[in-house]
Amino acid sequence: MSELVRFSVSLEADLLAAFDKFVEEGRFATRSEAIRQLLRKSLTTDAWEVDAQELTATLTLVYDHHKTGLVEKLLELQHRHAEKVTATLHVHLDHDHCLEVIVLKGQGSKLQQLASELRGLKGVHQGDLTVAGVSPHEAEHHDHHGHDDHGHTH
Repeated sequence: MSELVRFSVSLEADLLAAFDKFVEEGRFATRSEAIRQLLRKSLTTDAWEVDAQELTATLTLVYDHHKTGLVEKLLELQHRHAEKVTATLHVHLDHDHCLEVIVLKGQGSKLQQLASELRGLKGVHQGDLTVAGVSPHEAEHHDHHGHDDHGHTH
């Protein structure tokens, strides 16, 4: 974990009031935590655009599993891009609909392309791609906040 650094920010009163409302409604513990999350989100968004960093993302799909051939097409695309697909979670929402969360890893533009292919299949009702930008260097050297190593490897 990196060293904590304090800094000050000057804001217009109305912007600070709007931010405080955001902090309260988001149930953030402190303004600092809200700023950390906003900065991480902004930096992650930039990582999509730069495309130089390996990213981890989730693609959440909601689809009609009765649509002829859809499940086979979803699986075929995931197998064709197996180097990008890390894991999947499948949930039956109701008699007709399934939710699938696909964990992806790779170059941002390649993940966006795969997500577009999967979302574009007939019978997919919703597809949301969310990125969690972690560089390979950061992932290899992450800190467990004083806890003993728990046996996973990178």
